[in-house]
Amino acid sequence: MNAASFDYAALNARLAKSKFRMRFRLSEAECAALAEIGKEKLRAQTRKILQTRLAAAHPSHDGSQTPMRGFAVFVAQHATACCCRRCLRKFYGIEEGRALTLDEIEVLTCVILRWIDAHCGDLERFAHTPDLF
Repeated sequence: MNAASFDYAALNARLAKSKFRMRFRLSEAECAALAEIGKEKLRAQTRKILQTRLAAAHPSHDGSQTPMRGFAVFVAQHATACCCRRCLRKFYGIEEGRALTLDEIEVLTCVILRWIDAHCGDLERFAHTPDLF
């Protein structure tokens, strides 16, 4: 699995059939907070969350390691079925009991960021303070 050849349209069609996945939304405040973070830091944070919470062969507290709220990436993880190893198996065919590869982490990062883009729109519409240092 790699980000360039991943079928995002097929995944979106599968996710759209799930009432649970379709109920997730981001508030304007969450979108504004993402604009403040910036796209590169958001990508890095998303990758780090996946590496620390899901990448292990047997993640700690699997099935309950991803909060339902508190940070937009957590919301996006649930919306895109990137929240636990069982969901990764069901929606992405990533078997449980083995560590995620770097390519898989990159695909999941891209899926989450695409979902955020689709639900927040252009983050440039939010005023934010540029990182000066």
